Amino acid sequence: MTDSPSFARRRPAIAFLVCLAIVLAIASLGALFPPGDWYAGLAKPSFNPPNWVFGPAGTTLYLMIAFATWLLWRAPAGAPRSRALGWSAAHLVLNAAWTPMFFGLQQTGLALVVIVLMWFAILATVIAAWRVSRPAAWLLLPYLAWVTFATVLNAAIWRLN
Repeated sequence: MTDSPSFARRRPAIAFLVCLAIVLAIASLGALFPPGDWYAGLAKPSFNPPNWVFGPAGTTLYLMIAFATWLLWRAPAGAPRSRALGWSAAHLVLNAAWTPMFFGLQQTGLALVVIVLMWFAILATVIAAWRVSRPAAWLLLPYLAWVTFATVLNAAIWRLN
């Protein structure tokens, strides 16, 4: 018996749109929790970027995440692909949790715990993806770098406030 090609291989354009829709839905959750006056009033470190940086950076990173996820989904079925997709789902869930925790509940300390867990999940995704699709792993490295910076920023804001 031969395995039939995965949906992502049979319908690559639709599969990419599914990945994009999932990632954009997670990104859209952030819009429900804008920074607002609370964030404006916080003490921030000198390396805090201007607010306009976050939109273009986030858009670029979310597109790269969607493309990386699509590449992983199109990879041959098996435990390595399942592991990579599982870690990818984990970092997306943590990503979705961070914004409401930080901006919605204004819990910078708990948000720091979430973002540290997210950083480890992204790293695990990159490692697992390397075994499945090296282009997918490479696409996730800027996201890992951004979350590294965001973790340091979150920690500094928590410490200063």
